[in-house]
Amino acid sequence: MKASMSTQMGQQLHLTPQLLQSIRLLQLDGMQLELEIRRALETNPLLELEEAPEPVAADTDPASTTQDVAAFDELPESSLWDVPGAGWQDGDDDRMQRVAAGESSDPQLRALQRLAMEMDARELAVAGFWLEHCDDAGYLDAPLAQLTLLASARCDVDAAGVEAVRQQILHGDPVGLAAQDLHECLSVQLRCLPGRVPARHLAQRVLDDGLAALAAHDYPALAKQLDAEVADIHEAVRLILSLQPRPGESLLPDSNGVVIPDVIAWHADGQWRVALNPATSRRLSINPQYEQALAETSDAAQPLRDMMQEARWLTRGLSMRYDTLLRTARVIIERQAGFLTRGEEAMAPLTLKEVADEIGMHESTVSRITTGKYLQTPRGTLELKHFFAVRLEGASVSGQAVKAMVRRLIESEPAARPLADEAIAGLLSRQGVNIARRTVAKYREQLDIAPARERRRSHASTPHLLARVG
Repeated sequence: MKASMSTQMGQQLHLTPQLLQSIRLLQLDGMQLELEIRRALETNPLLELEEAPEPVAADTDPASTTQDVAAFDELPESSLWDVPGAGWQDGDDDRMQRVAAGESSDPQLRALQRLAMEMDARELAVAGFWLEHCDDAGYLDAPLAQLTLLASARCDVDAAGVEAVRQQILHGDPVGLAAQDLHECLSVQLRCLPGRVPARHLAQRVLDDGLAALAAHDYPALAKQLDAEVADIHEAVRLILSLQPRPGESLLPDSNGVVIPDVIAWHADGQWRVALNPATSRRLSINPQYEQALAETSDAAQPLRDMMQEARWLTRGLSMRYDTLLRTARVIIERQAGFLTRGEEAMAPLTLKEVADEIGMHESTVSRITTGKYLQTPRGTLELKHFFAVRLEGASVSGQAVKAMVRRLIESEPAARPLADEAIAGLLSRQGVNIARRTVAKYREQLDIAPARERRRSHASTPHLLARVG
């Protein structure tokens, strides 16, 4: 065997510590960034926080290569990025005096504290019985009929009253507590999900008729059994997996999640303006006295020089993050001005690559800077990812826009004659949007809207309910 030598040329990307630092800063959300800044201030004495960072606004003119600095009085009112429900709402808490004040470590007591606002003493006794007979996962530890008889006798309440209290617990917080089994637990959680939930109806059908195939992970069989596409089955299964199968473990003190936007967009003087939110764009700088002293001292200790290097990397990384975020938001606002003005039906097709090409960066960079970052607009606070829309095949509109059209058609349909999916596809075709019936069904499912036959049945039952009430 003869040994030989050969040369080979190639390119290889080496990730320097500085580049890794910048990439990590790009993908942090607002809360994570705040923790990162606090940690840096605590561990690096060379860093200091700039007390009054100026919000940087992006010029809406795409031909402009400069950035304007907006004064604080140019930003919209602070209420624009205040989130409703973020503060405490004072209310009548006299009824809570029946339960010991303060947060208890006993999950049953915490559940009773919540129920005390809605129940009288007898109902609370029944609620206590149900909670007493829940296992650690939150399910009833004996057959429902047996427990109903026992609760009725112990609390002197008829069976209907006992079950009414259980239903109140079942639909309370956490949803699914005191369920008979997994099917009831997850079904209640599906019904209680707020707003429009994609794939809710299909997920319920999977729970009702396809648990065996679901347990076997046989998604093609599920799709065939339920007459649905495999992709839609996957979405329904993802929704089911997002539910809490053990609600008893979710008995935690109440908390209010607050989303603080990273960028603010508003309309003024006939154009859209974009600025970083000062609350989430805090900047760090290096103490100039320390920096000068280190520059003039040739024999400074190596740990101090390492701190100086880390401080420079961090300040540059933060600047890169803010600059990239602002430029990305500016392109998004330019492309989706129609959505901001007219709503979902005007959502234009937009991809990560298109934004990346516009700002001269890699697609992965745009993906990082738009994940977990929020934009406050007159239409609400939305994640930057929300503004990306896939182009509908063979059309110049986005899938989100067509989905909004489907919702509008259903909301305006005659109550007595709900539109079938095929009819909706026909109406859209007249507007120049050609999609298949199955695509309409997919969008309707994503909008959490029942099929036409169920909507017809729902409308038909309304007069009977009104007559009964009258």
